[in-house]
Amino acid sequence: MTDADGDVDAREGGGDPRDCLPEDVAAVQDALVSWYEDDHRSFPWRETEDAYEILVSEVMSQQTQLGRVETAWHEFLEEWPTVHDLAGAPRSEVVGFWTGHSLGYNNRARYLHEAAQQVVEEYDGDFPEEPDELEELMGVGPYTANAVASFAFNNGNAVVDTNVKRVLYRAFSVPDDDDAFETVAGALMPDGESRVWNNAVMELGGVACEKTPKCDEAGCPWRRWCDAYESGDFTAPDVPTQPEFEGSRRQMRGRVVKALSKHGELPLDKLGPRVRVDYAPSGEYGRDWLRELVEDLVDDGLADVAERDGETVVELRA
Repeated sequence: MTDADGDVDAREGGGDPRDCLPEDVAAVQDALVSWYEDDHRSFPWRETEDAYEILVSEVMSQQTQLGRVETAWHEFLEEWPTVHDLAGAPRSEVVGFWTGHSLGYNNRARYLHEAAQQVVEEYDGDFPEEPDELEELMGVGPYTANAVASFAFNNGNAVVDTNVKRVLYRAFSVPDDDDAFETVAGALMPDGESRVWNNAVMELGGVACEKTPKCDEAGCPWRRWCDAYESGDFTAPDVPTQPEFEGSRRQMRGRVVKALSKHGELPLDKLGPRVRVDYAPSGEYGRDWLRELVEDLVDDGLADVAERDGETVVELRA
């Protein structure tokens, strides 16, 4: 494919994706870091190098609006200020907090709790500093491990998330290919600067290069090199959409956890109306439907079920 001037689009080539970058990579790096350091959004987890506090923020931020995360993050750390505090907390309390603050999948709370126990039991409370070792913690994938290594220890690789892909695709015509994004992101990051660089490039994607770009309004530091800014073509890779939440099984599971967190052990027929107002024991949304939700939570290690006096009772697992 060729552009208006007859030049070959870099995305159509088959060579090294780093060929997409401008010749003066140092100038590109300096422009972004200066832009970030001059003015950026203030989040409390950007003001700490504590690996525990950063891990909490990263897990909370997965598909949750940052405004809601900030409040929850402060309250979570007030409740469990250190990794030792979290490791020693009852799991039901951690899961209840998660549900009460609408932080998404409850498994994240369970995994965070188990990761804290690993750090205490296997590392004497000191987080490992290498991304590969951080990835051994429960529920910590490559992205989160790299983020913690970067922001806590300045020891990470280039972060590549949806925002970063959008920036690289638009600015330098990087092919829509995971390996290409990884290669170019790594080539751009200054050696030994993962903390400031990863914060800066994610800020660029979150503030200036959103789905609807704000190049001039946000003073994008890469306008002089940006292919999209020059051409006016701001297309970007598709972003996966989340399924509808209202009425979903995920929402109903959350209501089960919230009810059990508030009321303790409940029989099915007392739990049901707290999950759906139209609960009817023999209806479409009745005992069979509720049992399936509860069994999901049992399988995830979040709840326990028992038979007492002819009734099925449910409680959060301690």
